[in-house]
Amino acid sequence: MPRKSIRPLKLSRQLICLSWNPRNLYQLALKRLFNHRHKTLFQHMWKAKRDTRGYHDANITERQWLRMFNDQLPTLNMKTGGLSSHANTASLMYACMERRLDFILFRSHFVSSIWMARQIIVHKKVKLNGKTFPYPSHKVKDGDVIAVDPESVVTLKKPADGSKELDFVPQPYQQPWMFLPEYLEVNYNTCSAVFLREPLTSPGMTELPSPYPPDFHALAYRFYMRRGRATK
Repeated sequence: MPRKSIRPLKLSRQLICLSWNPRNLYQLALKRLFNHRHKTLFQHMWKAKRDTRGYHDANITERQWLRMFNDQLPTLNMKTGGLSSHANTASLMYACMERRLDFILFRSHFVSSIWMARQIIVHKKVKLNGKTFPYPSHKVKDGDVIAVDPESVVTLKKPADGSKELDFVPQPYQQPWMFLPEYLEVNYNTCSAVFLREPLTSPGMTELPSPYPPDFHALAYRFYMRRGRATK
């Protein structure tokens, strides 16, 4: 029996997704992370799991995510000298997803959504280390170079005068997403990006882009640990 079609940006789902769609901004404005009244710890963990997965896993199945989930987190959550402690390392439980080809295109601002990234990859508009690579879920290695056909970049349009040089045309509602993670090096002149390393934590912050705080991720991580679903 085929899987039921899911509309990830449907307002009733109350999920924030990897997209510049204005519905995401609406959901973000209304989002309330914690409501301690009449809620058990398990309910809080389940909500954290649902919300963080809705943003970070691009609607992959639970079975696929469990194959990737790693219960071994970096041991950086400590105080060094007089410095404040690192952000909760549970925020890095989704760090492995940032190696995916479709995620890199979205983080580099070449596409307006994770679904658009998958589409142009499947249509062979993306090259990995100089070779066409049509697999959106492929996880790149440190130092890999990803190049995109300029005509497939969402913010580049052909000018009306017919010249070959493309014009930069900002998209509606893109501004809140125009930040570049530390683990990517992007060259907009050549429409290419280099994946440097996986996200890390530092004193008071985490490099993994997320609308949710590290402590909220910690609840999601605890959900999988408590359910005994950690991979060995």
